[in-house]
Amino acid sequence: MPDSCRHELPGFDTFPGLLLALTALSGEFPVSQVSRLPASGSYKEYAIKLLKRDGLLRTFYRDGLRCLRLTAKAKHLLIDNWPCEFSPYITGDAETNRLKSELTRRLRLWRMAEVLVSVYNAGISVLPWEKEPIFSPDLPAGQMLIDRPSYFSSREVKGLGQQAVKIRGSRSTGVLLTPNDILAVYNTGPGIMRWEYKAEMRLKALLEMELCQGRLSAQYSRTNQSAVVFASDMEQMTGIMSSEGAKAGSRFVLDGSFEHFYFLPLDRHGDVVLQLICDTERRAVLDGILSHGLSPPLPHWGIENDAMDGGRPVIFAYTCDMPRIYGFNTALELSGRSGTLYCFDFQEKALRRVCGQNVSISCIDFEAYERSVFLSPDKR
Repeated sequence: MPDSCRHELPGFDTFPGLLLALTALSGEFPVSQVSRLPASGSYKEYAIKLLKRDGLLRTFYRDGLRCLRLTAKAKHLLIDNWPCEFSPYITGDAETNRLKSELTRRLRLWRMAEVLVSVYNAGISVLPWEKEPIFSPDLPAGQMLIDRPSYFSSREVKGLGQQAVKIRGSRSTGVLLTPNDILAVYNTGPGIMRWEYKAEMRLKALLEMELCQGRLSAQYSRTNQSAVVFASDMEQMTGIMSSEGAKAGSRFVLDGSFEHFYFLPLDRHGDVVLQLICDTERRAVLDGILSHGLSPPLPHWGIENDAMDGGRPVIFAYTCDMPRIYGFNTALELSGRSGTLYCFDFQEKALRRVCGQNVSISCIDFEAYERSVFLSPDKR
């Protein structure tokens, strides 16, 4: 970077730099999401004032929605110094560049920004230079490998070119790739999303062709795709799994179209559960703790289970895998048996509304779990 520009743009390993990067990637950054980014509240307030004073950020307010947008000066500096990383977002006709004031367009950008914050907080690679250019039309020679969880926005997926036309109409905000999984990502926000089944199945077919059979076939040739849906709070899960959700076209969430379909709130609870979804070793440790005092699972039994408590099946449902929870509840009702579901305490209220009387719920103390994870020697 030229010396004359170094003082004008903060490093991306700082809060000001991170905020500029996320604003560039999302088009506009909801002010409400600033509190979810790392750093103290007073420092963030001070840093935003400096960014505005230096002419890099501005506030835009309309229809009750207050956000941060890049200034022309900030865009020029980002393009001059990182053209490959930021040009697709802040040049040309990109939706994240030619910003509109229409409510529906802005809410689409907000849903994308909310997901960016969640995946960043979960330790997932989200910034362009942290990831392999999986969806680039001109891939470098050699077989690529996803060796750590990485999130690719729908804008990046559209880098496939004409192939991406097939997924027009999909509500996906992007794709999350881990060493073991491919997950389509959605954000229903505070309401029930109206799903277009055919568009989502076209997205699944495109990922199968491009990743499982093509670009990453050595890694994903036998991978069954899954999905994640974010929402404003846990109560939204009840709507998705109810008749209200069925009317909005969400039945495919439960019908096996995706092997797993996880529900996550857009807060620190969801951030931590997303880490568990992406980390099989961490899940195995938690499952081992929950299995203490229980009998081993019966893998070929008529009701899915992770352990047995006498004759009662037990599942560990803290990832909020909706099809699995639905199947467990239905199997218990049809068989007249009772079983136990383990979840985090913040998930209990919503799951009690979803599950019938045959399901007993046992809770994991989220605060205690979070302390045990983040205070352990290898996590400091």
